[in-house]
Amino acid sequence: MSQAELISQELETPIPSQVAQSYTPEPHDRANPNAWDALYVDQAIPVDPIAKGYMIRDLRNWTRSYLLVPIAFLANLLLAVIMTVKRLLPFQFSNYTLMHRSATWFLNTFVSPEACYLIVRHLCLGSNIVNFLIDNGPDPTIEKSQLYPRTVGDLAENAFLEHDLILYNFVLDYNKAQRETPHWMQQVQARGLNFDSIQSVQVDIDFTKRRWLRVLDLESAIELFKVFYSLCLTSDEFERAVLSLEFDENFGCYISALTGDYNWNHVITNRHPLAPESPFAAARNLLLHGIISEYLHRYLELRKEMAAVSDR
Repeated sequence: MSQAELISQELETPIPSQVAQSYTPEPHDRANPNAWDALYVDQAIPVDPIAKGYMIRDLRNWTRSYLLVPIAFLANLLLAVIMTVKRLLPFQFSNYTLMHRSATWFLNTFVSPEACYLIVRHLCLGSNIVNFLIDNGPDPTIEKSQLYPRTVGDLAENAFLEHDLILYNFVLDYNKAQRETPHWMQQVQARGLNFDSIQSVQVDIDFTKRRWLRVLDLESAIELFKVFYSLCLTSDEFERAVLSLEFDENFGCYISALTGDYNWNHVITNRHPLAPESPFAAARNLLLHGIISEYLHRYLELRKEMAAVSDR
């Protein structure tokens, strides 16, 4: 199945009624077209329409235009101090409970509902993608992810740390199983792909109550929280978390090897984990990681829909 066929499938898919709640384009003014509306309606790269609506609303947030640059400058300055001090100390320390409870409070107090929705949803999408690879991998008995938060409050249970641990343990288990079962791909191709793990996710965020402090856009929020993240993790743990963002290319290759389709991989921009990015770019790379996960999950949803049509 080609990328063109997937895009055609996306264009023919009815748009759910909930999309009107996530984003409503303005009437088209040919003399003054709205750039954000054009970005929203464009289907060149398929994305879940509800999630995309919240993405556009987040991008249009005034804090992204006016606060992101000074926030990023301050955050990187603090990050440099913390990383230097922690490397010089003769001991390392971490506090996962404080980190996650503080993150939950921060999100509920200062971050917009749109950004919170995208953060909670991202962890669920990551679990779906990992579980899909396990279902169709060399060893279906590898431990699957059970990380499916529904609310911001659920993140307090070490969700961010668990998200990283799931990724690394999966990569190590998956590649070990590949070495032990060299002909596993032929077996998968013979039985066909299993899309059971590619399911819709449930996120419960209240968009009706907008307290006046809950204004921060997603990237500004990440810039601020990466500082606290580096403080509450050991130096090696923080480095591991930053490096995880560059596994997007690896996961794209895992998926393409199963589907036989590499035509969509150009949308993956977090690349080359053997040439790690600077931790100071972590917020931007995390934002891209979230978008790439949305691309990948929507791609698998469309493959699942096409497979269901073919089986009829």
